Amino acid sequence: MAVSVTLPALGESVTEGTVTRWLKAEGERVEADEPLLEVSTDKVDTEIPAPAAGVLSAIKVAEDETVEVGAELALIDDGSGAPAAEAAPAAAEAPAAEPQPEPEPSPAPAAEAPAAAPAGGAEGTDVVLPALGESVTEGTVTRWLKEVGEEVQADEPLLEVSTDKVDTEIPAPTSGTLLEIVVGEDETAEVGAKLAVIGAAGAAPAAAPAPAAPAPAAAPEPAPAPAPAPEPAPAPAPAPAAAAPAPAPAPAAPAPAAPAPKPAAAAPAPSAGEGDGAYVTPLVRKLAAENGVDLSTVKGTGVGGRIRKQDVIAAAEAAKAAAPAPAAAPAAASKAPVIEASPLRGQTVKMPRMRKVIGDNMMKALHGQAQLTSVVEVDITKIMRMRNKAKDAFAQREGVKLSPMPFFVKAAVQALKAHPVVNARINEDEGTITYFDTENVGIAVDAEKGLMTPVIKDAGDLNIAGIARKTADLAGKVRANKITPDELSGATFTISNTGSRGALFDTVIVPPNQVGILGIGATVKRPVVINHPELGETIAVRDMTYLALSYDHRLVDGADAARYLTTVKQILEAAEFETEIGL
Repeated sequence: MAVSVTLPALGESVTEGTVTRWLKAEGERVEADEPLLEVSTDKVDTEIPAPAAGVLSAIKVAEDETVEVGAELALIDDGSGAPAAEAAPAAAEAPAAEPQPEPEPSPAPAAEAPAAAPAGGAEGTDVVLPALGESVTEGTVTRWLKEVGEEVQADEPLLEVSTDKVDTEIPAPTSGTLLEIVVGEDETAEVGAKLAVIGAAGAAPAAAPAPAAPAPAAAPEPAPAPAPAPEPAPAPAPAPAAAAPAPAPAPAAPAPAAPAPKPAAAAPAPSAGEGDGAYVTPLVRKLAAENGVDLSTVKGTGVGGRIRKQDVIAAAEAAKAAAPAPAAAPAAASKAPVIEASPLRGQTVKMPRMRKVIGDNMMKALHGQAQLTSVVEVDITKIMRMRNKAKDAFAQREGVKLSPMPFFVKAAVQALKAHPVVNARINEDEGTITYFDTENVGIAVDAEKGLMTPVIKDAGDLNIAGIARKTADLAGKVRANKITPDELSGATFTISNTGSRGALFDTVIVPPNQVGILGIGATVKRPVVINHPELGETIAVRDMTYLALSYDHRLVDGADAARYLTTVKQILEAAEFETEIGL
């Protein structure tokens, strides 16, 4: 059977979405709930999961195309064969038999229908908290996206849940009416716990339209139509459309006619909204902001004149080619940076869930460990020169930029192999110490929601290129909100590049269940006394940085920390990485 993939409702005011990327190609196998495509709306960018397992047999909407909510995006062949039964003909026959009764009895069955509908309210389907990662055991409901009594569609986002690893949306497991919310906002539940109940869409919500829809009265009209003889009084034009027997049905004829114009009026409304401003997807807005493109000056080549990302890229390239002269003005203005006041000034806001999690972890670490920090100064002039020589060829060959970070990670994991006391864990309940035989390095990433630490697994087995690729991949997932709980867990040691924002060094806090974290300070050119082979001691301008190791003094002594830092310093200053970066 072919299962249709449709664009779900992605928010109360969202009426359409743009397909930004297909994650599967036609002919590929997909699993139920596996991410199938990415969609961008004027509210959110999100992934659409596959509603069933099978083979992606047809893609109906191409990338960069915009469709309305409910539109068919693709077909998945689940291999069970074509459906046989269709209820449409049966439904069509029912009204055909109904016209024979007179208009008066027709309201009576309409009144009975709502009474029967509540009685047939089907069983409820439980919405449970799914497993959100190997080490995640519970989650906190941060926001319900639907209220009790509202209709929901299968796979439509129903609520938002926050864990100590990641924030995510939970989709509705089935279509129907949200009958009950079991776990309220800011309440915490364990994995597998019931969060809500969804019942089959009953006739109760349809009871309101039923009395107001005298459709049966409109249906009999064709039958009396051949007898327009008794029409002395209703001489006006509406008389042929009205029922002949009495003037009472005549007012009923305009009533059904009134709903007809409403859909017609509703249809132009969206087109008018598109015509005057034509909304731009967040992806295009972000691209325009990054390239300094004014969207009001861009002519869209998409459907209905919609601006696509190709239009923004073309406009950015045209602007670069045509604007060499104005470069002098920004140069003069750059001397005095413009510092704007933050909109948060004077505000009192609710503390985000992610900030609470970070705060709890930091307090737990500080209160549970005897933390101390040691600092050394490192001359990385050779590494910076080596990087400058190799970065262009490296980026072309490996597909990622060569930043200084992979050199620090490489030196840190090499030193951990020689000093396992820094790559360990204290098992307080058992009174034991575990010295790890693998180096799983957490990399602190500054994201919009707060500091997150994805983990490079088995970093000790990777070369510079492998570390660079893995770092770029994980950082990109964090900033795009695509990181998984498993990618945020399992670190045995952590590295934080505090110098990326200009800090000389920080007294970084050791994360829970670890005994060490290495902070990398800003790289600064300054005069340093060096021992030249020919000139002896002389002063030269060098690239210098500070490395700060915070450690749990319950296990790591100051001498251990100093030995570890000295080893990292020696590896960095020797800078024997030529073969790894292709020099």
